[in-house]
Amino acid sequence: MINIFRDVLLESVSITFFVLLMMILADYINVRTKGKLHVLLKGSNKWKQYVIGSFLGTIPGDLGSFAGVSLYMHGIISYGTIAGLMIASAGDEAFVMLALFPKIAILLFVVLFVTGIFSGKIIDYIVVKFKIPYSTDCETVQYHQHEKSYKHYMKEHIWHHIIKEHVWKIFLWIFGALLLLEIGTSYLNLESLTTQYIWLVLLVSVLIGIIPESGPHLIFVTMFAQGLIPFSILLTSSIVQDGHGMLPMLSFSVKDSISIKIFNVLFGLTLGSILLLLGL
Repeated sequence: MINIFRDVLLESVSITFFVLLMMILADYINVRTKGKLHVLLKGSNKWKQYVIGSFLGTIPGDLGSFAGVSLYMHGIISYGTIAGLMIASAGDEAFVMLALFPKIAILLFVVLFVTGIFSGKIIDYIVVKFKIPYSTDCETVQYHQHEKSYKHYMKEHIWHHIIKEHVWKIFLWIFGALLLLEIGTSYLNLESLTTQYIWLVLLVSVLIGIIPESGPHLIFVTMFAQGLIPFSILLTSSIVQDGHGMLPMLSFSVKDSISIKIFNVLFGLTLGSILLLLGL
């Protein structure tokens, strides 16, 4: 048991460190390009919105989702675009996937990107066809302009945001998920259980994906990394969950947040079930 604890601790630290480096890189790129998306998307056609919105969602972490919510709140992108963005988003789990299985992670991101584009178009059509109500504007600005000084960047972005808000939580969830799986595979026939109740595991991935928080979904990332679940369940979990991206949306419109999450569940459950039936 001590050896398991030690091995899991070392693996968790190494994964978290890699995730930290990628989060800093993603944050730096976001700061350097901040504000340019408004100019790029203002008055653009819907297909361009779907592509850019899905791309923002596919970016590892929550920065792309936060940017998308800001654009939606200011009426720059459509309801379908923000819904497709959330479908394409895998939250902070994307960093962990890149650390554990980079090649498959990139394949997953491509699938999420394409799914986000076409789901955005479909959702906009459904919303118009069935006259589903949604919010159209917001009087408050949620995101302030940051100073460009190095000292400010290190303090506010790296320390207060990435390390104090995200990294320690990611480490605890990674450690907990790995420890749980190590104990399960060492003392229980976990592989047999997940195979026998695979459809139940799919349903659980959907239910946990509803939680607007990065962390709980890491259990499915680690299970996939250890070969305990198929790609279909990992995809389902990634589609339904959206990391912390839904939190600013909740502060803007609970109604929109609920309807977007319903679309996430429907698309995730549908695609996941199809792939599972195909043996993927």
